[in-house]
Amino acid sequence: MLTIRDVAREAGVSVATVSRVLNGLAGYSDKTKRKVLQTIEELGYHPNAVARSLTNKRTRTIGVLFPMLSSEFAAGLLQGIESYAHACGYSVLVCNTDEDGKRTLDYLQTLREKQADGILFVSEALTEPYLAALRRMDVPVVLINSETADPRFPHVKVDDAQAAYDAASYLIAQGHRDIAMIAGTEKDPVAGAPRVQGCRQALLDHGLPWVPERVVYGDFFYESGAVAMRRLLERGLPFTAVFAASDEMAAGAMHHALAAGIRVPEELSVIGYDDIRLARMVHPPLTTVHQPLAELGRTAVEKLIAMAETGQPGESVRIAHRIVERQSVRSLST
Repeated sequence: MLTIRDVAREAGVSVATVSRVLNGLAGYSDKTKRKVLQTIEELGYHPNAVARSLTNKRTRTIGVLFPMLSSEFAAGLLQGIESYAHACGYSVLVCNTDEDGKRTLDYLQTLREKQADGILFVSEALTEPYLAALRRMDVPVVLINSETADPRFPHVKVDDAQAAYDAASYLIAQGHRDIAMIAGTEKDPVAGAPRVQGCRQALLDHGLPWVPERVVYGDFFYESGAVAMRRLLERGLPFTAVFAASDEMAAGAMHHALAAGIRVPEELSVIGYDDIRLARMVHPPLTTVHQPLAELGRTAVEKLIAMAETGQPGESVRIAHRIVERQSVRSLST
């Protein structure tokens, strides 16, 4: 196995010089640096991460906490996170905290023991126990699709309320007046409540009533969308369009509607949220709110690495969303 001594001998420099180059310290010329790096590449030497962490107190690892690791939403985020982190020489430790976050504190302790250089906290509300644990870790933290008032924890997210407002406004612009909503988890402050608030405000701003009986809550997954559509139909209130707070719930709702003999979009229009791959695969293809998942992940890890390497605080970022028109919404305006 190659060692740092082999690199030093081949490059004609001291072991200390090779160590300083590897750890980004000063005390050598550009010519020496180029020679050391060229030798490392030629020999195929890979520095031992543990040994390096003892020198510079950094492990070049990032912890990512997901409550819904199996979802396409998580997959899209991870694509952006891992591609950027890998390009910067960082490893990513992915932690599945489960839907209710019951393993979150355990994983935070694990990441603390592994001396992760930073934490990406995804789609989960920061309770006081979580905040206390993150403060004790004293490492950079960036929130994705979540936010808190503590300025030490910047966030990267789409404006959920505005995106839902735009989705409902799109349906209204197509001539729909009786609009139902399949919402996310009822007490979820991250994406559940803001999307309901946005939809409600759009209806009120356009002079339409907000009818609570036209709202059914799910859990963002396919099965709950089907159940929610069944409940809406059982209530007997008329509606010509549905805004679903995730593409998976929209797909479930469409499946149940079609099984009940209701054609989409001829008799019922549906708009989703996320623009995951499933939105292009269902029939008819789903009109939806696009949030750029890979960009969200890439922006968040870029910010986290900058915070870790400079020691400077980060600022929160709003990522732009847009409506993607496909074939699941019928215009009633003509």
